[in-house]
Amino acid sequence: MKHPIDSFSTGGKDYAIFRPESPKEIFDFLYGHVDGFDAAWDCGTGNGQVAAELARRFNIVYGTDISDDQLTHAQQKDNIIYRKERVEQTSFPEHYFDLITGAQAVHWFDFDPFYAEVQRVAKPGALVAFWTYSMLKLTPAVNTVIDHFYLDITHTYWDKERDYVDAQYKTIPFPFKEIVAPDIQIVKSYSIEQLIGYLRTWSGVRHYIRREQKDPTDLILADLKKAWGPDEKLEVRWPVHVRAGYVK
Repeated sequence: MKHPIDSFSTGGKDYAIFRPESPKEIFDFLYGHVDGFDAAWDCGTGNGQVAAELARRFNIVYGTDISDDQLTHAQQKDNIIYRKERVEQTSFPEHYFDLITGAQAVHWFDFDPFYAEVQRVAKPGALVAFWTYSMLKLTPAVNTVIDHFYLDITHTYWDKERDYVDAQYKTIPFPFKEIVAPDIQIVKSYSIEQLIGYLRTWSGVRHYIRREQKDPTDLILADLKKAWGPDEKLEVRWPVHVRAGYVK
């Protein structure tokens, strides 16, 4: 079993503020394909964005993460229980969950033992769903600056697991009876300050800051302001890629 990667052990507060939430369309899709609403497990829950949404429908929701800082900033509800646990080895009982989710997280996991754990704790026929979002898109001018920031400035500072995100999760193993998910996008309105805040939550940017002791967003700020134009806020879109299926 590989050593767990924690690229988010700091910055949990910024992550909670600036990371986009999963859109309603994902949950509408999931709720239309689950058989029961007793218990859900959100893997790599981070600050509990998904867990909080699941708690609206499920009797009990468990969120697990290996980051103390993320869990400290997790959204609290009476029917959510957070645990600091590896997803590959949990304390959950067998055949317990109706739904198992992971948002922008499964690429960090050790696939074989994780999927064995999913099979152990899921009810027969439970729904499993993982999703990620691609590079954000704004205007063509801003996109050029962001692409330069990702490909030329920070790219070598990302973990190799980022390749799964760039491949839109098409290359992750998925040993479940897969169903087709709809096309979904996250749409937000961001100021330039919010965009910079979001960029600083990237794990590649956090690695850059730790190694170089400086903030790489400073290198693009002038170009970004020029590309941004006169508008206070711009529309930001992230294409969302969902892998969903039933436990066999």
